[in-house]
Amino acid sequence: MSILNRYLIREITASILLVMLALLAMFSFFDFIGELENIGRGSYGMRQMLMIVLLSAPGHVYEVAPVAVLVGTMHALGQLSRYSELIVMRTSGVSIVRLSGVLLRVGLMFAVVTFLVGELVTPYSEKTAKRLRIKATDSVIAQDFRSGLWVKDGNSFVNVEDVSLNAGLLNIHIYEFDSEFRLRNITNAKSGKFDKEQWALQEVAQINFEKNQIRRKTFADANWDSLIRPELLNVLLVQPEKMSAWNLYTYIHHLRINKQKSSRYDIALWAKLIYPLANVVMVLLALPFGFLQQRASGASTKIMAGMMLGIIYQVLNKVFVHLGLLYDWPALFSAITPTLLFLLAGVMMLRWVNRH
Repeated sequence: MSILNRYLIREITASILLVMLALLAMFSFFDFIGELENIGRGSYGMRQMLMIVLLSAPGHVYEVAPVAVLVGTMHALGQLSRYSELIVMRTSGVSIVRLSGVLLRVGLMFAVVTFLVGELVTPYSEKTAKRLRIKATDSVIAQDFRSGLWVKDGNSFVNVEDVSLNAGLLNIHIYEFDSEFRLRNITNAKSGKFDKEQWALQEVAQINFEKNQIRRKTFADANWDSLIRPELLNVLLVQPEKMSAWNLYTYIHHLRINKQKSSRYDIALWAKLIYPLANVVMVLLALPFGFLQQRASGASTKIMAGMMLGIIYQVLNKVFVHLGLLYDWPALFSAITPTLLFLLAGVMMLRWVNRH
């Protein structure tokens, strides 16, 4: 690697890390303010709040990485342009293609880091933060319905009112149907805990609907074979966008086996794979600004322009996710379109700069 390449990589990387640190500090401050309302609930105190803010940081790193790469690269190139270093490079025979190659290395490096943080760190830290908050505030895992969690399990519909922190089930109701969708059994259990390959239920009451009679049975404990596994319950602790790709794939497989709609999780899985590549797109988009703003104002203008572009990118991501869910678009199309639009804009701007 030449001295020039090392110099560019060092300057751009330092600028990106500085911007990422500033954005991370801002979002952590917002988290701190948001957590203040929980102070005093149960055993929730300052120590728990600081731990939760700290555990939320990896998720913010994953979210702001493309914006930080865009703003940091624009700022670094703006500084090089301000001191005429870019002009010297161009007149010395350094082509746009070579500069793009250097920037691509930086983009790929941050793409790998973003993927690793999103795949290995964020799911664990988000789940740990959620568990810590629930335990400290003496609350339960929130559900989408007042009646609790509903899951389709083969020919049965399962209602779980509450889920404990150790993935135990509380107040379980199992409605079992036959192949013609006639209700055959209703099983109610006070609690359930996963033991090896099945659930161990306690305080079980069962109602059997037969042809001419209804039978009631009670058991102190019983075993329940189910496709539901504790790892699937992690969906309740981590938002789909912050789950690992493997957990998303596993949950999508579970939904499809039970013939349930998985659009939101399909989009989240594709976004998980594509989002890190936005770092590469952002460095290419930032390069033309190093030449377009040679006679423009200082760093504040460049930072503001980068922030606006980054916000537009994030908004487009959210819009296409919601439109994809609303109109049932292919998951890959919904996840990749914003990135492709920014890539197209960057390539067109690079061609224009190269011609002029």
